[in-house]
Amino acid sequence: MSTTTTPPAYEVLAFRFGRQTGRLARENFLFADDPCATDSPAAFDFYIWVVRNADRVVVVDTGFRAATAASRGREQLHDPIEALADIGVSPAQVSDLLVTHMHWDHTGHLDAFPQARVHLQEAELAFCAGRAMRHAAPRRPFEADDVNTAIRLLFEDRLQLHQGPAEVAPGIEVHPAPGHTPGLQVVRVHTRRGWVVLASDSSHLWANIRRRAPFPILDHLASMVDAYETVEALADGADHIIPGHDPQVATRFPALDSAPRWVRLHEPPIAAYVGPDEEPAGGTP
Repeated sequence: MSTTTTPPAYEVLAFRFGRQTGRLARENFLFADDPCATDSPAAFDFYIWVVRNADRVVVVDTGFRAATAASRGREQLHDPIEALADIGVSPAQVSDLLVTHMHWDHTGHLDAFPQARVHLQEAELAFCAGRAMRHAAPRRPFEADDVNTAIRLLFEDRLQLHQGPAEVAPGIEVHPAPGHTPGLQVVRVHTRRGWVVLASDSSHLWANIRRRAPFPILDHLASMVDAYETVEALADGADHIIPGHDPQVATRFPALDSAPRWVRLHEPPIAAYVGPDEEPAGGTP
């Protein structure tokens, strides 16, 4: 979706607001015989992201509520909305909220940004408000309150439903990458180091995409693997792909000097990716 005109460059910041402890590595991979699927302890973190320059502030996903996290066995380390104050952002300053998908850990505060236009793929809303939710298994990663909030935003004319790729602003794009959910979208941002893709749960960990080793919660397996190719084509390199839950995101990138709990994804990583020694199952490492 880029044009011949060079788009503006943005800062892209990530904030780790939650975690899950007691998780095993095998819980992050669909196939039990994958070399990564071991009984070793595996950290699993939760993030929100901010994209900004002098002209606009955009938030990507909103994290979860503390009570919801407690009921699901996760821990909220910090309130993700309150943490915006660390970087001088007020919720009222946010022009756009980009929702990658409607799972509970990404949508706990959809109504926290009073001036924001909220962006979602139409296929995602159709799924989480449709007939699939008659069944306990597919509705398990969703919270009814969050879905109801999205519908209310639609009725308030604040929810922008996309049918495919879209330019939210020059240098900020959303692209469908279904598989984990039918309407998952990734966010492509132009930065001074090139195009960075906030992959969200199209790839929970770098190991998922680099090894073509899918995460076990998914709507459609072939689409999830296709999405790896989509994300790689959109990004300017493997380290320009930012997974949704990898603990290494918080350690591989430099901290923001004025707010060290936030890391700068628009800067090159300061540490190498640490992954399994085995050759990847497919694709390029």
